[in-house]
Amino acid sequence: MPSQRERLLNQGETMLTKRFILIEAVMLLVVLPLQPLVAQTSGDKSESERIAKLERAIEQLQNRNAVLEKEISDLKKRPAFAPEFGREGKTKTQMTWDGKTYVEKNVVVEEKKPAYVFQAGPELKLTLGGFIQANFEDGDVSAFEGRFGLNALKDRFRLRRARINLTGDFAENFDFKVEGDFENSDGISSGRTAFEATDIFVNWHQFAEANIKVGQWKAPFGLEQITPDTKLFTIERSLPTGAITPERQIGVQIWGKPLTNLWPQQKDLVTYYAGIFNGNGRNTTNNDNNNFMYVGRLELLPWQGKLLGQGSSLKLGADILNSRDDKGTNISQTLTLLVNKDGSLSPFTLPGADERTAWSLDAWLNIGPFDLIGEYFQEDVDGRTVAGVAPGFADFEPSGWYVQGSYFLLPQKLQAVVKWEALNPGQFGDDGIHSITGGLNYYIHGDAIKLMANYVHTWSDFRAAHPQLGDDQFDEVIMRLQLMF
Repeated sequence: MPSQRERLLNQGETMLTKRFILIEAVMLLVVLPLQPLVAQTSGDKSESERIAKLERAIEQLQNRNAVLEKEISDLKKRPAFAPEFGREGKTKTQMTWDGKTYVEKNVVVEEKKPAYVFQAGPELKLTLGGFIQANFEDGDVSAFEGRFGLNALKDRFRLRRARINLTGDFAENFDFKVEGDFENSDGISSGRTAFEATDIFVNWHQFAEANIKVGQWKAPFGLEQITPDTKLFTIERSLPTGAITPERQIGVQIWGKPLTNLWPQQKDLVTYYAGIFNGNGRNTTNNDNNNFMYVGRLELLPWQGKLLGQGSSLKLGADILNSRDDKGTNISQTLTLLVNKDGSLSPFTLPGADERTAWSLDAWLNIGPFDLIGEYFQEDVDGRTVAGVAPGFADFEPSGWYVQGSYFLLPQKLQAVVKWEALNPGQFGDDGIHSITGGLNYYIHGDAIKLMANYVHTWSDFRAAHPQLGDDQFDEVIMRLQLMF
């Protein structure tokens, strides 16, 4: 059945054809026979008026035909999907049944006004984004984090992260980020049960040598810790990273690349970070005392070029941290550090005041499809007597390390990963935990759509030394789907 548009075209063409025939008939039947008469009665005023009227009528018909022809042309140019409007506004064709046959008629459609979103400020750039990470975890879930025995978790599907963020740039050399996570029920803190802020900061970047950043973000300590969640080669970070690094903090930081203008060709050779933070973790606006956490990081890129015909680089880093904390402060913000009686680990909440100093070293070698990353951490946690009150715990020195290698089996698509890691909580002589992780990453569309699969084997020195506590070796399979938008 022809559409409304086709019917309009057909009707217009029919009308145009009929009017052309009418004009030709008038010309042939009226104008031409009158020409001899006009010659014979040229002095007859009434006949001249009649001819003038006929000529005006023909001219009007020609003008109307020109208008109709343009309307037909416009209809032909309109795309087939273009909306059609009647006298009352937008219409659509509707089929109805009158009891004998189907009847097609135009029905007025209520026009919906479009929705508009405008930025309220003078940003030059405003970007909405985010990502989702969904896990399947089976076996000895999170045993590599020290969660076994009385602290064991069950097999599960898990929304690991579900974040949305807004970033922007201003003409005045400011940029900002506001990000929150819908999935914070990690079992570490009872306060993380719903949507909460992750990164909220403003950064002044007029001088590449000295950016100034204010707000909340990851304190610059540890290569693996400050690597974005979406860029990691294994599904989860290593246990020493989670136990010793300070995670997100509220504070101020100066950072930059001091050689940007002095030596532009080597602007990435040196990058530094120096920050002062409350030291209480994310979304905690009250400081536990009048002391602050001081964190610094130095990165070097001493070599970048070609090796074995592949683009290659070597990156080195070092970190330092100092903080004086009061009773009740959690000093293992992300994962676990306190050794329980069964050898499992849990967050270390200070029973008394302390002063802690931590440092780390890291290196990253890249040769084309191959990456080799290593990191070492050391921390001294010393009790402090405050107002005559003893700290309530013995000094201890946690330490840890990991080595990770990865290689693309299929260029930019299929990547194999192996990681070996160890954490020594330093509270007993045999409280170390070790893990080996093997994994595959399939990059469907880079990091934007990525599938990951890890097998993790973990063993506990503490439980091996105390067999009455139960198993000392654990296995887990983790799978992840990551989607960035």
